[in-house]
Amino acid sequence: MSETALNPKSLVTGGAGFIGSHVADELLLAGHKVVALDDLSGGFVDNISPQVEFVKGSITDDALVDSLFDRYRFDYVFHIAAYAAEGLSHFIRRFNYTNNLLGSVTLINAAVRHHCRSFVFTSSIAVYGAGQTPMTEEMTPAPEDPYGISKFAVEMDLEAAHRLFGLNYIVFRPHNVYGERQNVGDKYRNVIGIFMNRVMQGLPCTIFGDGTQTRAFSHISDVAPAIARSISVPGAYNQVFNIGADVPYSVKDLAEAVQQAMGKRTGTEFLPARNEVQHAFSDHSKARRILGAEAATPLAAGLQRMAQWAIHAGPRSSSEFSSIELEEGLPPSWVKKCTRT
Repeated sequence: MSETALNPKSLVTGGAGFIGSHVADELLLAGHKVVALDDLSGGFVDNISPQVEFVKGSITDDALVDSLFDRYRFDYVFHIAAYAAEGLSHFIRRFNYTNNLLGSVTLINAAVRHHCRSFVFTSSIAVYGAGQTPMTEEMTPAPEDPYGISKFAVEMDLEAAHRLFGLNYIVFRPHNVYGERQNVGDKYRNVIGIFMNRVMQGLPCTIFGDGTQTRAFSHISDVAPAIARSISVPGAYNQVFNIGADVPYSVKDLAEAVQQAMGKRTGTEFLPARNEVQHAFSDHSKARRILGAEAATPLAAGLQRMAQWAIHAGPRSSSEFSSIELEEGLPPSWVKKCTRT
């Protein structure tokens, strides 16, 4: 048996972050040598297992990326690093494309040069745009924001790299993933984390618009294991998968459910509506059929697990994004402390 089969080497970008650290843990359980690359802009060293080799740095640093591939000769790449603030991406367009598109291309180039066995990429249901529910993989993507555009561009680039260079890939389109280790201090993304952080501070849950927008919320335990094991499923190669929960909830109902899980009622504050897709949830029959992925964690149970972790970890200071590029149309609650680049 080859060394690769016995002890495969995997790079996890965003490995100090929420989804990345959980995927890294799953890979360790499967016997992988895991290297985590993260710039700590949204992740934390405490999330990383001592068994994972951590490298602080950015996926946009091509010299660093090339040196890591030269040193470790990775068999697999799990590209999870991204700045996933979908609504904010309209106002940080250059930052969005630099990190989410050009950084991805840097990794794809290295994976091609080093003949990686597979490149696993976490995309987003943001690629679908509006009016396509439930979203299925056969639908033609029509992203409506720079974040979704960047994700779909990487998907297309991976398909092109497979055709020309033979690089195998697996694309996942997760959505609204929540759970333990999420950065609850980020006020621009991850609505459940935002709600829990505010409740711990005795503040109301803030909702853009009337709260009737719907999303399906996916616990990390229903997402990370399927991503990690996908490389062992031949039928998953060069395929795209929606992954996550099936049942949509309104954001207004979510605020109530979060407060119930936290055991503390702080109320709800409604803010002016922002530019976002009103209804977004997807079909997961393909992931169930090929990967055996099941959304087994009901929302109430998942919120309870995350709430216990969040209360133990405590609230985090809400970070301000300091590099806003366009202020026109920026939601008022995001304007106060933002500074123009």
